[in-house]
Amino acid sequence: MAGFFILVYQPNFSNLAGNCPNNRMNYPTIELDFGSISIHEDFMIAKMNEGILFDISKNETLLEIGAEVFQGKPYAYISHRVNSYAVDPMVYKQSAKFQNLKVIAVVSDNDMTRTLASTVEKEFYIDANFFRVFAELEDATSWVQEKLSLSVPE
Repeated sequence: MAGFFILVYQPNFSNLAGNCPNNRMNYPTIELDFGSISIHEDFMIAKMNEGILFDISKNETLLEIGAEVFQGKPYAYISHRVNSYAVDPMVYKQSAKFQNLKVIAVVSDNDMTRTLASTVEKEFYIDANFFRVFAELEDATSWVQEKLSLSVPE
């Protein structure tokens, strides 16, 4: 009987915290096998590769990056959908368990993508007031920063 094994890649993001937002250095872009993530002061923007299925395991990678980079501070996630790909809506239930991920925005210039995100995907996120869909990235970044300022106690 032939055997096989599965190799599991565990990325190490331990170097990110020293090179990122809290130290006011240039914001890095992290290249992953399924897309890229650009890190900003209090949010990250993800661009997924064409044709992928964005599932719980890929979302786990993004949540690990967020936990390492933002180190318990409130942050937002912006999905900049420049490519066509599928999203498992269960990722929103998983994301809601991470207390410092406060805001999610989806950006797309495609009407169908925006409609699906605002009707189907939004229903899976626990706090619909902190999930919004946009046609322009600039509008999304302004909105997430506004929402984050409301979620941080003064």
